[in-house]
Amino acid sequence: MGAALLKALKSDAYGLTLTCGVDPNCKEDLPVPVFSSARDVDVPVDVVIDFSVPKATEEILDFCVRTHTPAVICTTALSDALIEKISKASKEIPIFRSGNMSLGINLMRVLLKLARQTLGDAFDIEIIEAHHNRKKDAPSGTALMLADAIRDADGAEHPYVFGRNEKDRRREPGEIGFHSIRGGTVVGEHEVRFLGEDEEIAIRHAAYSKQVFASGALKAAAFLLTKQNGLYSMEDLVSEMLQ
Repeated sequence: MGAALLKALKSDAYGLTLTCGVDPNCKEDLPVPVFSSARDVDVPVDVVIDFSVPKATEEILDFCVRTHTPAVICTTALSDALIEKISKASKEIPIFRSGNMSLGINLMRVLLKLARQTLGDAFDIEIIEAHHNRKKDAPSGTALMLADAIRDADGAEHPYVFGRNEKDRRREPGEIGFHSIRGGTVVGEHEVRFLGEDEEIAIRHAAYSKQVFASGALKAAAFLLTKQNGLYSMEDLVSEMLQ
């Protein structure tokens, strides 16, 4: 994602300039300093974009609170404790957080809410997601985000079931099932299937390049520069774009 952000910044379409980077394993020869940890950053920045791992996200969040710097947090697989820490930090700085920076995925969330409200309990729901063979978390943060959107649509606490092996029982009503595929260089695919009596509706999104996520993150960064302290999401960005 760092490389994708660099490529997107070269277009000069976002009014943003790279100031520094944080990467303990950076092998690129960049015209800006690259620090091994957020704790080491000693140059002024206006906004931080975080595509990393939860441990690094916590360090970045501490840096942003200490320096009063807005943060765009795109990292997934965050613990409940870290999510709570982000929520508290948003009272001191503007924070934009999303499990997926794609505009298409966030449109998919809207469609899923509509589908759930329309179809009700008559349809079972299963989510299938696929990613490259180096992705660590499963299911993906995006798959969980899509399921949460379905939950929000009717306020029901649908049980989440991760895989169906070693479960010697029938499917329970209201469950949302998750199935993860890892292999090759798949950027990201998500399909939500609503399975009813003699019919099925599937809503699917596929990303063919990481540039869609880089573009979304840079739009979020530009958006955040004008905002007061608080916690923002892709829905806020999309709403502003539609005004």
